[in-house]
Amino acid sequence: MNDVRRGRLKVYLGAAPGVGKTYRMLDEARRRAARGADVVVGFAECHGRPLTEAMLDGLEVVPRAQCAYRGGYFEEMDLPAVLARRPEVAVVDEFAHSNVPGGGRNAKRWQDIDVLLAAGIDVVTAVNVQHLASLKDVVEKITGVPQHETVPDDVVRRAREIELIDMPPEGLRRRMAHGNIYTPEKIDAALANYFRPGNLTALRQLALLWVADRVDEALHTYRAEHAIGGVWETRERVVVALTGGPEGDTLIRRAARIADRSAGGDLLAVHVARSDGLAAGVSHASLARQRRLVEDLGGSYHSVVGDGVATALVDFARTENATQLVLGTSRRGRLERFLTGPGTGETVTELSGDIDVHRVTHERAGRGTLLPSRRRTLSTARLIAGPVAGLVLPVLLTVGLAQVRGTVNLTSEALLFLLAVVGVACIGGVASAVIASVTASLLLNYWFIPPIGQFTLDDPNALLALGVFTVVAATVAAVVDRSLRLSRRSARATAEAETMSSLAGSIVRGGQTIPALLERTRETFGTDSAELVDEPPDHEVGVGVTTVPAGPGAYLVLRGRTLSSSERRVLAAFAAHVGSAVERAQLAEAAAEIEPVKAADRLRTALLRAVGHDLRTPLAAGWAAVTSLRGRDVEFSAEDRDELLATADESMAKLNRLLENLLDLSRLEAGVLPLSLRATSLEEVLPMALADVPDVDLRDVESIPPVLVDPPLLERVIANLAGNAARHTPAGRRVMVTASALGGRVELRVVDRGPGLPTTGRERLFEPFQRLGDTDNTTGLGLGLALARGLTEAMNGTLTPEDTPGGGLTMVVSLPLAEGVSQADAATVASTPNRAS
Repeated sequence: MNDVRRGRLKVYLGAAPGVGKTYRMLDEARRRAARGADVVVGFAECHGRPLTEAMLDGLEVVPRAQCAYRGGYFEEMDLPAVLARRPEVAVVDEFAHSNVPGGGRNAKRWQDIDVLLAAGIDVVTAVNVQHLASLKDVVEKITGVPQHETVPDDVVRRAREIELIDMPPEGLRRRMAHGNIYTPEKIDAALANYFRPGNLTALRQLALLWVADRVDEALHTYRAEHAIGGVWETRERVVVALTGGPEGDTLIRRAARIADRSAGGDLLAVHVARSDGLAAGVSHASLARQRRLVEDLGGSYHSVVGDGVATALVDFARTENATQLVLGTSRRGRLERFLTGPGTGETVTELSGDIDVHRVTHERAGRGTLLPSRRRTLSTARLIAGPVAGLVLPVLLTVGLAQVRGTVNLTSEALLFLLAVVGVACIGGVASAVIASVTASLLLNYWFIPPIGQFTLDDPNALLALGVFTVVAATVAAVVDRSLRLSRRSARATAEAETMSSLAGSIVRGGQTIPALLERTRETFGTDSAELVDEPPDHEVGVGVTTVPAGPGAYLVLRGRTLSSSERRVLAAFAAHVGSAVERAQLAEAAAEIEPVKAADRLRTALLRAVGHDLRTPLAAGWAAVTSLRGRDVEFSAEDRDELLATADESMAKLNRLLENLLDLSRLEAGVLPLSLRATSLEEVLPMALADVPDVDLRDVESIPPVLVDPPLLERVIANLAGNAARHTPAGRRVMVTASALGGRVELRVVDRGPGLPTTGRERLFEPFQRLGDTDNTTGLGLGLALARGLTEAMNGTLTPEDTPGGGLTMVVSLPLAEGVSQADAATVASTPNRAS
């Protein structure tokens, strides 16, 4: 199958339920079919909407598969049937849907779609923005509705096309009010809760920003593939250059204000770690503080290695398609700027081209540099200036000394020439020093050593003076050259250490995933791409490709430019970090696989410990009563005999309840608990459930509509919760049971007036063999609440604890209404807004 072209995926992304994703998806299917494409509908959820159902007319629909699960029957896409049909295009709705477990099916529908794509079938699908994994928590905070079905963002981003289906909040609410989304009985609750204008506006903005990021990624890829270096001002991207100096905070805030002027503007802070000595005076503490400030303002921090700050800044800005570049005015004074030439700001302005450059004044401007001088290496200018100075400086010194002949003796003249030679050696190195020493010795011999005006090269003293000049000049130049080389090495090591420190800090904070580390590597070394592969690309070696090992069976590959040997050393350290991240991810995966086994082992251990007492106690009491009754040596009265029989009966009843709880819990764990869901009124269940709990305060249960549950299971849930509440309610107070209906759900509350529990310990209530707050170990196995939650979730409900006003704990059982809901739809009632199209 390797020669099969992978299918293309198109996703209709909805800003909110009801915007018309399914309608648009089916409309495209009809248009493709009209153009002659072989199109089938693998799965489409119309939610009973006539206009959407009408779009299925004329389209081939693959029959759905009937799936049995926990006593109910559900419909899922028949993946084998779609594969056997092998259409050109398959329409599959609800990208984030979770399949019914069992039967060899994938856990998620997006995995089914991936199978279709691998078989060469194009797929058109739909998903709401709240189902994107990265936005799950945000949407829950906005709407208050938990999202149980999600799809990884990367899966959606890999789609060839993503089309946003958007609608203004008021327009969507009008559609809702007209009955085009939900049935009339659900409209008021939906408009008052999930479909509030503020919620819809927030969801719309989330969708627009997510799609904008995806479009930006596609634009970046296109520019890289077509080698486009110019800036495309599709959105404001502001790059601020940081040196680690005290002006950094001012620059960051100024850049943030510039980015905030346009909606969706990006703030990127970059620090260039130089290898030529400029980085030697950087304050790493200041950079760390400035990095935190950038992240607090919603920006991102980047570190790149470059020999020239200006070139590295402009290259980074062009790579990121930046529109504006912010940097501070020079800290050097006027004299220093005159002596050392134009600074980074002037050079950046010259190189920036179509990128706007902002040079921001600050309190350190013109007050002297806190960093080493820019003249740290033998640049091209110095290599030219050195020999020129070696020729010109001795001549100028000769002209000057000739004007004061007679006032300065020969010794002073020789020392002045020697000083000039040393100065030339500092400027241009060994070669320039030799030129200067020869020129100076010849001029000194001709103009200042008698007989003046003649060369006396045959004089041993003249030759000695020439030799001393040459030796001194070469020695000074060698010392200067060595110090410069050591300075370069030290500065390079500082830059490398700074870059690695920044990377290590990101990893320690846990904010770097493997893709983020690869992106960080790419931008640090200024390459076009960085990827992790299983085998090195031998056929590409030497064509701007650098490959380093990143652990067993993993290689880090950079494409775009050839790296120097020093950069390769840093890259090897980056690769080690990436390899460590891969290893940690693999270990986390393995730990996740082991965790269920460990949990089962802990459960089994706890069970063995508990069973030793809790099962033996009623068994021993019943056995003792029966043994006494069978004994012939004691004559019991009728009252004693009745009491012994009652003890035996009560003990056997306790033992039976414990065994039933254990069996039900094991069935829940195995997913084989039989269910018989039907419409049931609370008045039918509550009397039996509360029979063993004296003096219960029942409120507001008569007007509650029927719920879709298994009556015996709901009875056991309420009995366990009421019994637990009675144990913790003080004498003289009553357990209260109340109910309310809202938005297709019924909430049943069992309220106690006990001491309550802190929020941090509540989830442990629902672990088997836990008895939080009990003062003794004679209250049973601690299965009641664990079993109650398991049974509730099996009936498509939820069980959550909350504080009782005035003190105590309230258990809230949320169940789906039975009105207008079939058995096959029972599992979807709880998340109706999430599954709407």
